[in-house]
Parts: sequence; structure tokens; C-alpha cells
Amino acid sequence: MRYAILFFRILLFLLLFGFAVRNAEPVTLRYYFGYEWQAPLVLVMFLFFALGIAIGVASCLGKLFRQRREIAGYRKKHDIKDEH
Repeated sequence: MRYAILFFRILLFLLLFGFAVRNAEPVTLRYYFGYEWQAPLVLVMFLFFALGIAIGVASCLGKLFRQRREIAGYRKKHDIKDEH
């Protein structure tokens, strides 16, 4: 099983590396008021992908902390010891 996971990781790396090599042309992002930014396409895609992940994780944190607080309240109310 360990070899299969290693194989898939290497395969994924090679696919992403090939994608990055094939999409290295610079693109221009135009902002308001005449601002422009030039960067390789793969870098722009990676930055926006990472930004999407960060926003998704941040949106889940509120619910996670609320659930942990609720669970702690239930444990305190019913006198249940923490297993950790």
C-alpha cells in the first residue's frame, strides 16, 4: 500500500510539473486605475487556488469553534471526563 501511495504522489507531481512547464507564459492581470501585474500563468493559478483554500478553511473555522464550545458545555453539564 505504501508503494501505491508513493506511486500516486510521484504521478501527481509529474502531472503538475508538466502543467507548470507548459503554462509558463506570462499573463497580465489588469486592475482598476491602470494597475497591471505580469506573472507566469501557473503562478497566478496557484495563488488564486491557495487563496480559495484559505477562504474555505477560514469560513469553516467559526462553525468548528462553535461546535467545540458546545461540546465542552455538554461535557461540563453532564460531568463527562475528557478522553484526551
